Amino acid sequence: MSGPNYEQRRGRLLRRFREVGIDSLLVSSVSSVRYLTGFTGDSSWLFVSPGLTVILSDTRYETQLAAECPDVRAEIRDAGSTVVELAARTMRSAGVRQTGFEAEHLTWATHRALQVAVESASGGGLLPMTGLVERQREVKDRFELEQIREAIRIAERGFGVVRSSLRATQTETDIRYLLESSMRDFGGHGPAFEPIIGVGPTAALPHAHAGQRRVSEHPVLLIDWGATNAAGYRSDLTRVLITGKPTKQIERVYQTVLGAQRAAIAAIRPGARCADVDRIARGMIADAGFEKFFGHGLGHGFGLDIHESLRMSPLSNQEFEPGMVVTVEPGVYLPGKFGVRIEDDVLVTSDGCEVLTKVPREFEEAFVGVLA
Repeated sequence: MSGPNYEQRRGRLLRRFREVGIDSLLVSSVSSVRYLTGFTGDSSWLFVSPGLTVILSDTRYETQLAAECPDVRAEIRDAGSTVVELAARTMRSAGVRQTGFEAEHLTWATHRALQVAVESASGGGLLPMTGLVERQREVKDRFELEQIREAIRIAERGFGVVRSSLRATQTETDIRYLLESSMRDFGGHGPAFEPIIGVGPTAALPHAHAGQRRVSEHPVLLIDWGATNAAGYRSDLTRVLITGKPTKQIERVYQTVLGAQRAAIAAIRPGARCADVDRIARGMIADAGFEKFFGHGLGHGFGLDIHESLRMSPLSNQEFEPGMVVTVEPGVYLPGKFGVRIEDDVLVTSDGCEVLTKVPREFEEAFVGVLA
């Protein structure tokens, strides 16, 4: 398995500075610091400039930084100083004038404190940046794709355990805990997010929390889950299992969602607009009479974070590029009755796309035997 080239990633970032009008950048997003350095801790910032790259951290992480990021200089503060003060001193020593900061990851209070410290230390300026590192992270390199594939396999194996051992008396919470434990058994670092387990009416809540409904209470069981692997990369899938005799309405909703997902996936290719792909699935659901029951976007990018900056929605102006990985997850949610969402992870290739997830999704394949 190939390793990540952090220096190359930082080099790509540096080449964008001139076009956005900065000569340095303070990275405060935990995931972006990891993406650019390999550091797996938190509470640390990364300062990037053409002449100086340094991680700003504290004594808790001094040994860890030396082990994980030997190619990056570290400035370590003790309990008597703050990361804001350390950042201001670093900017002064680097001689920079316009430093970008991640507007989406820095609180207003921290920004104000940093502005005062920078003006006092060097007279330099701070410019808000939005999505500078995140846009780079949208296109995955070879290492990242290997990690995502592994996270998918871990999630799929965990789901296999749940599917093969369903019992009528199991609650949504029972299933959640079994799924999380099974993914860890197969090498997962943990779940990619809190699994969404919904029986019947719970499945009609797109981001439901697992509760005490039992499998026997309704023939629809929705499971939205994913794994995080050892390198921190995630997966994200959703399947609906049919655990009893379905009504005609259940089958109609399921086939509508599946047809919308297939059509959307078929339209994903380099240069295609995210909003246009979303429109394909949304239009098919509307044509079936369920327009007001599909309110969220069609999908999102993921990787080190479960929701990354690539979005498929009516508001997205983004276009697909080779190397992007996105979920495709249309759904129909009938309040008080049930919901159906089918979600797969899709890689944009040079001439189309590849569905990375392999769990069966045909209606006939959704039927599952339930133990008494």
